[in-house]
Amino acid sequence: MTGRGGRTVRDLRRGNRAAVLQRLYFDGPMSRFELGPATGLSSGSVSNVVAELVADGLVEEAGSVDSDGGRPRTLLRVAPGSGRLIGVDVGETRVRVELFDLGFTELARAERPLESQGYDVGVVVGHIRDGVAEVLAGADTAPERLLGVGIGVPGIVTRTPGQGAVVHGQTIGWQDVPLESLLRDACRLPDTVPYFADNGARTLGQAEMWFGAGRGATDAVVVLLGSGIGACLVTEEMTGGRSLEWGHLTVRVGGRRCRCGALGCLEAYAGAEALLDRWRERGGHPPQDTDEETALAAMLLAAHPDDDSAPDPVARAVLEETAEYLGAGLSDLINLFRPERILIGGWAGLRLGSRLLPAVREHAVSYALRHPAARVSVDIGKLGPDAVTVGAAILPLADFFARGGRRPEPAPDDRSPAWRTALRERSSH
Repeated sequence: MTGRGGRTVRDLRRGNRAAVLQRLYFDGPMSRFELGPATGLSSGSVSNVVAELVADGLVEEAGSVDSDGGRPRTLLRVAPGSGRLIGVDVGETRVRVELFDLGFTELARAERPLESQGYDVGVVVGHIRDGVAEVLAGADTAPERLLGVGIGVPGIVTRTPGQGAVVHGQTIGWQDVPLESLLRDACRLPDTVPYFADNGARTLGQAEMWFGAGRGATDAVVVLLGSGIGACLVTEEMTGGRSLEWGHLTVRVGGRRCRCGALGCLEAYAGAEALLDRWRERGGHPPQDTDEETALAAMLLAAHPDDDSAPDPVARAVLEETAEYLGAGLSDLINLFRPERILIGGWAGLRLGSRLLPAVREHAVSYALRHPAARVSVDIGKLGPDAVTVGAAILPLADFFARGGRRPEPAPDDRSPAWRTALRERSSH
């Protein structure tokens, strides 16, 4: 049966289930009585939906509270053990894989370094395959319990009907890489387990908006600072966020060569790789034969020693310039999008934040228009180095909730006749 706006009874049921699941997840535990006003559903609809979700094992009781003169009200919550999620961060120095329950308690993790192999597609796919197998075995979890695998990657992600997620990572040498189909072949998970790939800055933004410093904001920009630079824009109209190639904004015409091949990108001045290169080019001495995270920590220590030794003036000057480049780059985001919050994350952002944040704020305000600058706050994200994996795991969870807590059905080999489809839909109402 089709109702107003072309919505079927099945669509309405799915929407009601999604509304109850989301309210319990973000605001629970809640009673049935509280769910009515919170979701806009009638008490009868709430009772029916809750009964379905309890029968499916997705919702469970979580104690009770006294009511005004009546019987105690039973509290409900989304059952943390009703499913499992995997988040993958294809980072700049390692591939990190984490297994979570629905409450985002970490159950297992695996890490594989990206050393001399860099971003070789076969190596990255192999690391993800091995990491997925390791976390499932480590937590004694059957693959059938997975609600999905989310992957945060550097670059632009598009989707095609035949190949799923395809990655265009110009700075890492990936051109039209069919990551989803490669992972399906490599990981051999059940067909009911979906894959979701997206830009790492967007998964970082998802995590901060759901669980971190972005909660409660209607419009925000979440910035990822690592070897490269990216950002995620979240507005009232785009609650899922949209990735921005902010690192490839031109900050100096005819400037330094960026990893993308262009001249003068913000990333060529403020990304961790470029920052260390600039220190070296001006006579500094970054440690050799080590990863970027260790080298950046050494640079910060050289500029701001924790003992009585003299600071390295070159390291300090490069860091001060970097704060100005970042502030100027943030001013463009402020002028273009007028966010109420800007949050800085990523491994380099977390390392640099404690030292550079006051100067970055000052430069951002001085370069931006006064009105939008007066309403924005610039802070460090709260979720730390695991934010990208958490955000990646949110991708399948958000899809699961949007489906009303139902798993996607595997595509049939042959299309059913129209009459059979109609009978099946009628029998499900």
